[in-house]
Amino acid sequence: MKCFNFSDRRSIRKYSNKVISIEEINEMLEIASRASTTGNMQLYSVVITKDDKHKELLSPLHFNQPMIKTSQAVLTFCVDYNRFSKWCNYSEATPGYNNFHSFISAALDTSIIAQQFCAIAESRGMGICYIGTTTYNAAGIIDLLNLPKLTVPLVTITLGYPAEIPELTDRIDVNGFVHTEVYSDYDKEDISNIYGYKEVIEENKRFIAENNKKYLAQVFTDIRYKKEDNIRLSDEFVRVLKQQGFFE
Repeated sequence: MKCFNFSDRRSIRKYSNKVISIEEINEMLEIASRASTTGNMQLYSVVITKDDKHKELLSPLHFNQPMIKTSQAVLTFCVDYNRFSKWCNYSEATPGYNNFHSFISAALDTSIIAQQFCAIAESRGMGICYIGTTTYNAAGIIDLLNLPKLTVPLVTITLGYPAEIPELTDRIDVNGFVHTEVYSDYDKEDISNIYGYKEVIEENKRFIAENNKKYLAQVFTDIRYKKEDNIRLSDEFVRVLKQQGFFE
């Protein structure tokens, strides 16, 4: 098998019709489960959506992004303390995981296995795309996937064989985010050196012009990820965590 070059990895949003079986997905998930996990508790569950009718129902909860319907499978990686807590209860042990710290522990587990799965899939020539809207509509996903208390959707990934290879997206230089021994804060010149290149990328210049802004950062703060939206989404996600039993 050809070694996958992670320096060239990119998100894949257009997929071919080449089939990926449920058996192969399960095999990759089994391998991915060797990833690090808090106290070997494996605080996650994964819901695989392959049926077209189920994708149709899931799609609006991800703002109808086309990858949901065109991928071979949609994988929803969920924080899950339900299973472990039941094991405790059935074993005459009293679980104490209905709190925010436990949610964070499980969120780490869930994120780690999701990324491990992605690396395995990409090493086999498949393509993946993280869908960033899972926590936006967590309540609807919970209802659709029939998730019990202490279970919350966190990461969604679409999976398929690439129908095209898009251009690499830019990344800041490693010196912009690596600190040795202690954190070295940034001054204005540092920030200009780290992010300045973004301002002259043609696609970004178009975003700036289309949104009638002076700088690219303003597209993020004023258009794409506005404070009021972040506050609203935060409030809703906290409500979901309470509903699912993580603030009792």
